[in-house]
Amino acid sequence: AWVVSVMLPPMAIFFPIFTLLEDLGYLPRVAFNMDRLFRAAGAHGKQALTMGMGLGCNAAGVIACRVIDSPRERLIAILTNNFMPCNGRWPTLILLATLFIAAPFPPALAAVAAAGSLVLVVFLGAVVTLVVSAVLSRTTLKGEASSFTLELPPYRRPNLLQVLYTSLIDRTLFVLWRAVVIAAPAGGLIWLMGNLQVAGRSLTAWAAGWLNPVGQMIGLDGVILLAYIIALPANEIVVPTILMAYANAGMMIEGDNLEQVRQLLGQNGWTLMTAISLMLFSLLHNPCSTTIWTIYKETGSKKWAAVSALMPLGIAFALLFVLNLVVRLLGA
Repeated sequence: AWVVSVMLPPMAIFFPIFTLLEDLGYLPRVAFNMDRLFRAAGAHGKQALTMGMGLGCNAAGVIACRVIDSPRERLIAILTNNFMPCNGRWPTLILLATLFIAAPFPPALAAVAAAGSLVLVVFLGAVVTLVVSAVLSRTTLKGEASSFTLELPPYRRPNLLQVLYTSLIDRTLFVLWRAVVIAAPAGGLIWLMGNLQVAGRSLTAWAAGWLNPVGQMIGLDGVILLAYIIALPANEIVVPTILMAYANAGMMIEGDNLEQVRQLLGQNGWTLMTAISLMLFSLLHNPCSTTIWTIYKETGSKKWAAVSALMPLGIAFALLFVLNLVVRLLGA
């Protein structure tokens, strides 16, 4: 139920708009106009389209990389698509922006502050994509950017019925069903860990305790890291897993209201810096298992599938470690 409630609304908006622009003939122009910027990073302008699809689902974004003809540039696009926050990460980002980023602002500006922080996260994801693409194209995946010759199609009157069918049936329901099926085993694991006791403590509490030293190094805690490990199949369950662990509940829970969630997080040591660190970690961490499997199927290589998981995770840990170290040194 949680997966459906958090994924369906944004997908029902994003995929129809994306499909409408595709049917209008606008997307090829986006790729053509962005080619100069991506060429400077050693990539291809069509990568902009795959990034846009990644905002809906990173697995779909990886599949969309087939439109890039050059194997080298296609691989760069595949490895960096994860830096676009997909639907599964939006619930976490929206919650943090609402509870922490918007909190210092007056009510009239709170929504603007929250929305602005989310736009900034997406912009940062695009910047990281370009930077990592440039590094890959100059190191592991060296090569010249391929030429981009494109006969721009005329603008077309969209077929609304086809747009609705493609966006809602072929894309929205397909991605949603896959997420629900994959999230079910994760829900079972959460239940087991929350209810099995060892020496008077749940497995969730034990695991969070072991992970806590690592989490504190990057401004998080063991519960947050455990939630992301459990949520490897589906990022949508990160928030309810965190709330379950903090509330010592034996099943996934959702706060009845934002104030209740704010109090629960505050009681467990959350600050504005925790929220910022988690927003960055949510943006940069490894892709979900579905995306990793899709990358393996698209590349036919276990090596690149492993790189796609470990590279963003390494970037996330390094960036957050440095950021929190600087904050601690400054005494903030």
